[in-house]
Amino acid sequence: MRTVGVEEELLLVDVRTGKLVPVAGEILRESDDQITGEFLEQMVETRTRPQEGAQDLLADLLGSRAEVAARAGDRGAVPAGLSTSPLPTRGVVRPVERYGRILEAYGALARQHLTCACHVHVEVADEDEGAVVLDGVREWLPALLALSAGSPFAGGEETGYASYRWQLMARWPSGGPPPIVGTAEGYRALVDGLLDTGVILDRGSLYLDARLSHHQSTVEVRVADVCPDVRVTVLLAVLVRALVETVAAHGSTVDGAAVRDRPLAGTTTLRAATWQASRAGLTGHLVHPATGRLAPAGRVMGDLVTFVRPALVETGDLALVEEGMGRVLRQGGEATRQREVLRRTGHLAAVVADVARLTVEGA
Repeated sequence: MRTVGVEEELLLVDVRTGKLVPVAGEILRESDDQITGEFLEQMVETRTRPQEGAQDLLADLLGSRAEVAARAGDRGAVPAGLSTSPLPTRGVVRPVERYGRILEAYGALARQHLTCACHVHVEVADEDEGAVVLDGVREWLPALLALSAGSPFAGGEETGYASYRWQLMARWPSGGPPPIVGTAEGYRALVDGLLDTGVILDRGSLYLDARLSHHQSTVEVRVADVCPDVRVTVLLAVLVRALVETVAAHGSTVDGAAVRDRPLAGTTTLRAATWQASRAGLTGHLVHPATGRLAPAGRVMGDLVTFVRPALVETGDLALVEEGMGRVLRQGGEATRQREVLRRTGHLAAVVADVARLTVEGA
């Protein structure tokens, strides 16, 4: 069974005011390998170990969140699975040499950068298999974004998007959907070409919605918002693994049948599909990978589960996915949930407090 791991970026918040608390440097320890720093002092990143079982992955995620909560609590902060800050704020950049170079290179884009994502790593045999997988999963990336979309508020306002985080990340020169690479050589040529331009600083600055990890043998799906409900994080992770396994095993066919009736979408078309997922989340229409046309989000999600069903059966994750997908679709997704909290309370600070509670305590 392929292993799967998750990186979660979490904001550190004051639940009384909803404001961010710049204490990351105070709670990080040199020996940490599962809790690390990120670009800003108001956020941390947690990393699970590579896991085979969904329950082991869940335990890792819960353990990391609990540890961050324990450390941050001594400094008046709580971790929150927020992909953007609902309230206006100014980020405090951590004093790291690489981050200083990013500030110098990207100006206001870097100064205004305050987003948190969920990155899923799935094991691949090598770059050859990884390139095949990247091309095969790329048209399902908008659906994964819609599933996780939970950043409707940013800087004190309703953005009109289910995932405003994706809109912010897509502004970066290497942000957005990955192009078709074809082979490992094609992928290396893509990365080397970007590095040759000097526009991206290093391989870590490749902010594509999915990429091959530059330090381990995994495909890294980066399109998703961070999910305050840890059950959705696990749902997302096992779906990504099933996608990787399905594409690696069958390529463009499943049980001898073509999975699409048209060529792979070009990058411009895929960007439009991802923009639509960012806008609509689970409450509107998404571009269906099989047709390239709009379809209700529920139908697209159902067809995603159908597409990867054999892989989910093999890993024992089918029941988890069917139950989890049904729950998320009934709720309308995290963006809908946050909007309901604002409607009920009238305060964005209450949204922050509610997300923090869900992140630490669960449903």
